[in-house]
Amino acid sequence: MPVHYEDAQVQITKVVVGPMVNNVYFVRCVETGEAVMVDAADEPQVLLPLCDELAVGDVLTTHGHGDHIQAVPAVRAAGHRVGVAEGDAHMLPAHDFEIADDEIIEVGRLRLHALHTPGHTAGSTCFTIEGSPVLFSGDTLFPGGPGNTRRNPVHFATIIRSLQQRLFTLPDETIVLPGHGDQTTIGTERPHLQEWIDRGW
Repeated sequence: MPVHYEDAQVQITKVVVGPMVNNVYFVRCVETGEAVMVDAADEPQVLLPLCDELAVGDVLTTHGHGDHIQAVPAVRAAGHRVGVAEGDAHMLPAHDFEIADDEIIEVGRLRLHALHTPGHTAGSTCFTIEGSPVLFSGDTLFPGGPGNTRRNPVHFATIIRSLQQRLFTLPDETIVLPGHGDQTTIGTERPHLQEWIDRGW
């Protein structure tokens, strides 16, 4: 499986699964070999062998929508702990721990930072890696705009606030790895914020 992103401390492998074409990311500490999986989305028959190959311990959930959690029962049955923010915990069939805002999750020598970014869902959570220019944005930010808030003005205002206060404070060179589709950068997307506000989605 080719490595999608790599630097001195981390290797990130991306796998696309399921009818909703979900991105699943395996985040591996180069020094220790320990890893986590971001979103147990679907196709456990694909994900579980990779979990074994890449020494995955826990699974981090960006949000609780069905297309991002189809493989949760299978990965838990295989012995992996699944974490999710409290706001979306009720959307999962089961989970093992809750991920607090600003929590630091250690994966070998890596330090992942959890950023609560409500709007797409109440418990939407993004993850950065200390010392690496990477953001796992779930369905909060895509190339060309925020995740779907179904034309709900309250949810849209919430996701815009999450972008302004949590994600667009990151450096321009930060690589955005979303829950679907292609990557982008913070510097590419930030200048378009007012356009998104004006269009309302």
